[in-house]
Amino acid sequence: MREVTAYNWVPEFAQGFVKDLRVRWALEEAGMPYTDRLIDHEQKLQPEHLARQPFAQVPVYRDDRVEMFESAAIVMHVAQGSDALMPREAAAQAWVMSWAFAALNSIEPHVMNVTGTQLFNAGKPWAEGYLKSARGMLDMRLNQLSGWLNGRDYLEAGRFTAADLLMASVLRELKRDGTLAQFPALEAYCDRCIGRPAFKRAIDAQLKVFAAHEPA
Repeated sequence: MREVTAYNWVPEFAQGFVKDLRVRWALEEAGMPYTDRLIDHEQKLQPEHLARQPFAQVPVYRDDRVEMFESAAIVMHVAQGSDALMPREAAAQAWVMSWAFAALNSIEPHVMNVTGTQLFNAGKPWAEGYLKSARGMLDMRLNQLSGWLNGRDYLEAGRFTAADLLMASVLRELKRDGTLAQFPALEAYCDRCIGRPAFKRAIDAQLKVFAAHEPA
Protein backbone atom coordinates (compact mmCIF):
# COMPACT_ATOMS: atom_id res chain seq x y z
CA MET A 1 0.00 0.00 0.00
CA ARG A 2 1.21 3.49 -0.82
CA GLU A 3 1.63 5.81 2.15
CA VAL A 4 1.89 9.60 2.24
CA THR A 5 3.25 11.29 5.36
CA ALA A 6 1.55 14.65 5.92
CA TYR A 7 0.81 17.14 8.68
CA ASN A 8 -2.26 16.58 10.79
CA TRP A 9 -2.87 20.35 10.98
CA VAL A 10 -1.46 23.66 9.73
CA PRO A 11 -2.62 27.29 10.18
CA GLU A 12 -5.46 28.44 7.95
CA PHE A 13 -3.26 30.37 5.48
CA ALA A 14 -1.41 27.16 4.61
CA GLN A 15 -4.41 24.85 4.36
CA GLY A 16 -4.83 23.64 0.80
CA PHE A 17 -1.23 24.56 -0.03
CA VAL A 18 0.91 22.06 1.90
CA LYS A 19 2.85 20.10 -0.68
CA ASP A 20 1.50 16.66 0.16
CA LEU A 21 -1.41 17.96 -1.94
CA ARG A 22 0.72 17.51 -5.07
CA VAL A 23 1.30 13.86 -4.20
CA ARG A 24 -2.33 13.24 -3.32
CA TRP A 25 -3.35 14.79 -6.64
CA ALA A 26 -0.91 12.65 -8.62
CA LEU A 27 -2.11 9.48 -6.91
CA GLU A 28 -5.74 10.43 -7.58
CA GLU A 29 -5.00 11.09 -11.26
CA ALA A 30 -3.20 7.75 -11.49
CA GLY A 31 -5.99 5.87 -9.71
CA MET A 32 -3.56 4.63 -7.08
CA PRO A 33 -5.03 4.22 -3.57
CA TYR A 34 -2.97 5.40 -0.61
CA THR A 35 -3.10 5.88 3.14
CA ASP A 36 -2.11 8.83 5.33
CA ARG A 37 0.61 8.82 7.93
CA LEU A 38 -0.05 11.95 9.94
CA ILE A 39 2.50 13.81 12.05
CA ASP A 40 2.42 17.03 14.05
CA HIS A 41 4.96 19.84 14.15
CA GLU A 42 6.83 18.32 17.08
CA GLN A 43 7.12 14.92 15.43
CA LYS A 44 8.63 16.45 12.29
CA LEU A 45 11.70 17.37 14.36
CA GLN A 46 12.20 13.92 15.84
CA PRO A 47 14.95 11.54 14.67
CA GLU A 48 12.43 9.08 13.22
CA HIS A 49 11.07 11.65 10.78
CA LEU A 50 14.44 13.28 10.07
CA ALA A 51 15.75 9.88 9.00
CA ARG A 52 13.10 9.94 6.28
CA GLN A 53 13.05 13.68 5.50
CA PRO A 54 16.29 15.48 6.48
CA PHE A 55 14.71 18.95 6.26
CA ALA A 56 11.83 18.30 8.69
CA GLN A 57 9.18 18.74 6.01
CA VAL A 58 6.37 16.82 4.36
CA PRO A 59 5.53 14.89 2.32
CA VAL A 60 7.33 11.60 2.59
CA TYR A 61 6.15 8.76 0.38
CA ARG A 62 6.64 5.03 0.38
CA ASP A 63 5.30 2.07 -1.52
CA ASP A 64 6.37 -1.53 -1.83
CA ARG A 65 9.45 -0.52 -3.85
CA VAL A 66 10.71 2.87 -2.65
CA GLU A 67 10.71 5.47 0.10
CA MET A 68 11.37 9.06 -0.93
CA PHE A 69 10.85 12.73 -0.14
CA GLU A 70 10.39 16.01 -2.10
CA SER A 71 6.92 16.42 -3.55
CA ALA A 72 7.93 16.88 -7.19
CA ALA A 73 10.22 13.86 -7.12
CA ILE A 74 7.35 11.80 -5.73
CA VAL A 75 4.97 13.12 -8.39
CA MET A 76 7.41 12.11 -11.13
CA HIS A 77 7.84 8.68 -9.55
CA VAL A 78 4.08 8.20 -9.59
CA ALA A 79 3.95 9.48 -13.16
CA GLN A 80 6.48 6.91 -14.34
CA GLY A 81 3.93 4.24 -13.49
CA SER A 82 0.88 6.01 -14.88
CA ASP A 83 -0.16 6.60 -18.48
CA ALA A 84 -2.55 9.22 -17.11
CA LEU A 85 0.38 11.41 -16.05
CA MET A 86 3.22 10.52 -18.40
CA PRO A 87 3.12 9.69 -22.12
CA ARG A 88 5.00 6.60 -23.20
CA GLU A 89 6.68 8.15 -26.27
CA ALA A 90 10.26 9.18 -25.52
CA ALA A 91 10.04 12.58 -27.19
CA ALA A 92 6.82 13.57 -25.39
CA GLN A 93 8.19 12.20 -22.13
CA ALA A 94 11.27 14.39 -22.48
CA TRP A 95 9.11 17.49 -22.90
CA VAL A 96 7.04 16.58 -19.85
CA MET A 97 10.22 16.21 -17.81
CA SER A 98 11.47 19.55 -19.11
CA TRP A 99 8.27 21.34 -18.16
CA ALA A 100 8.17 19.69 -14.75
CA PHE A 101 11.62 21.08 -13.99
CA ALA A 102 10.63 24.45 -15.47
CA ALA A 103 7.74 24.67 -13.03
CA LEU A 104 10.13 24.15 -10.13
CA ASN A 105 13.16 26.09 -11.36
CA SER A 106 11.97 28.81 -13.74
CA ILE A 107 8.61 29.70 -12.19
CA GLU A 108 8.30 28.60 -8.56
CA PRO A 109 11.30 30.51 -7.11
CA HIS A 110 9.91 33.78 -8.48
CA VAL A 111 6.44 32.96 -7.18
CA MET A 112 7.83 32.22 -3.73
CA ASN A 113 9.90 35.41 -3.69
CA VAL A 114 6.65 37.35 -3.96
CA THR A 115 4.22 35.24 -1.96
CA GLY A 116 6.72 34.43 0.78
CA THR A 117 7.48 38.10 1.29
CA GLN A 118 3.79 38.98 1.38
CA LEU A 119 2.97 36.23 3.88
CA PHE A 120 5.91 36.51 6.25
CA ASN A 121 7.67 39.86 5.78
CA ALA A 122 5.11 42.36 4.50
CA GLY A 123 5.74 44.80 7.35
CA LYS A 124 9.52 44.85 7.06
CA PRO A 125 11.08 48.12 5.91
CA TRP A 126 12.78 46.47 2.95
CA ALA A 127 9.70 44.59 1.71
CA GLU A 128 8.20 47.23 -0.57
CA GLY A 129 11.36 47.74 -2.61
CA TYR A 130 12.11 44.05 -2.75
CA LEU A 131 8.59 43.20 -3.87
CA LYS A 132 8.81 45.69 -6.72
CA SER A 133 11.92 43.95 -8.06
CA ALA A 134 10.58 40.45 -7.36
CA ARG A 135 7.30 41.22 -9.13
CA GLY A 136 9.19 42.45 -12.17
CA MET A 137 11.03 39.15 -12.48
CA LEU A 138 7.86 37.16 -11.82
CA ASP A 139 5.91 39.10 -14.44
CA MET A 140 8.62 38.40 -17.01
CA ARG A 141 8.42 34.66 -16.35
CA LEU A 142 4.62 34.66 -16.40
CA ASN A 143 4.57 36.50 -19.72
CA GLN A 144 6.97 33.94 -21.17
CA LEU A 145 4.84 31.07 -19.90
CA SER A 146 1.67 32.72 -21.18
CA GLY A 147 3.29 33.06 -24.59
CA TRP A 148 4.03 29.34 -24.69
CA LEU A 149 0.47 28.44 -23.71
CA ASN A 150 -1.05 30.64 -26.41
CA GLY A 151 -3.44 28.31 -28.23
CA ARG A 152 -2.58 25.32 -26.03
CA ASP A 153 -4.77 23.76 -23.36
CA TYR A 154 -1.80 22.11 -21.65
CA LEU A 155 1.97 22.44 -21.65
CA GLU A 156 2.82 19.49 -23.86
CA ALA A 157 1.61 16.24 -25.38
CA GLY A 158 -1.83 17.74 -26.12
CA ARG A 159 -3.19 16.59 -22.77
CA PHE A 160 -2.83 16.93 -19.02
CA THR A 161 0.38 15.43 -17.61
CA ALA A 162 2.49 15.50 -14.46
CA ALA A 163 4.08 18.71 -15.73
CA ASP A 164 0.70 20.45 -15.72
CA LEU A 165 0.02 19.14 -12.23
CA LEU A 166 3.23 20.72 -10.95
CA MET A 167 2.85 23.96 -12.90
CA ALA A 168 -0.74 24.46 -11.75
CA SER A 169 0.31 23.71 -8.17
CA VAL A 170 2.81 26.56 -8.42
CA LEU A 171 0.46 29.00 -10.16
CA ARG A 172 -2.31 28.45 -7.58
CA GLU A 173 -0.23 30.43 -5.11
CA LEU A 174 -0.82 33.54 -7.24
CA LYS A 175 -4.58 33.35 -6.85
CA ARG A 176 -4.28 34.61 -3.27
CA ASP A 177 -3.55 38.23 -4.21
CA GLY A 178 -5.09 38.37 -7.68
CA THR A 179 -1.77 38.25 -9.54
CA LEU A 180 -2.88 35.36 -11.73
CA ALA A 181 -5.96 37.29 -12.88
CA GLN A 182 -3.59 39.71 -14.61
CA PHE A 183 -2.62 36.86 -16.96
CA PRO A 184 -5.93 35.54 -18.35
CA ALA A 185 -4.37 32.67 -20.32
CA LEU A 186 -2.55 31.44 -17.24
CA GLU A 187 -5.59 31.82 -15.03
CA ALA A 188 -7.69 29.83 -17.51
CA TYR A 189 -4.96 27.18 -17.72
CA CYS A 190 -4.68 26.90 -13.94
CA ASP A 191 -8.46 26.70 -13.53
CA ARG A 192 -8.57 24.02 -16.22
CA CYS A 193 -6.06 21.94 -14.28
CA ILE A 194 -7.48 22.38 -10.79
CA GLY A 195 -10.99 21.88 -12.11
CA ARG A 196 -10.20 18.22 -12.62
CA PRO A 197 -12.07 15.76 -10.36
CA ALA A 198 -8.78 14.28 -9.13
CA PHE A 199 -7.70 17.65 -7.77
CA LYS A 200 -10.97 18.07 -5.90
CA ARG A 201 -10.58 14.63 -4.32
CA ALA A 202 -7.02 15.45 -3.33
CA ILE A 203 -7.72 18.82 -1.74
CA ASP A 204 -10.83 17.48 0.00
CA ALA A 205 -8.69 14.73 1.52
CA GLN A 206 -6.12 17.22 2.81
CA LEU A 207 -8.68 19.65 4.20
CA LYS A 208 -10.60 16.83 5.87
CA VAL A 209 -7.48 15.94 7.86
CA PHE A 210 -7.00 19.54 9.01
CA ALA A 211 -10.65 19.88 10.00
CA ALA A 212 -10.46 16.70 12.06
CA HIS A 213 -7.42 17.95 13.98
CA GLU A 214 -8.41 21.60 14.42
CA PRO A 215 -7.10 22.81 17.81
CA ALA A 216 -9.78 23.40 20.40
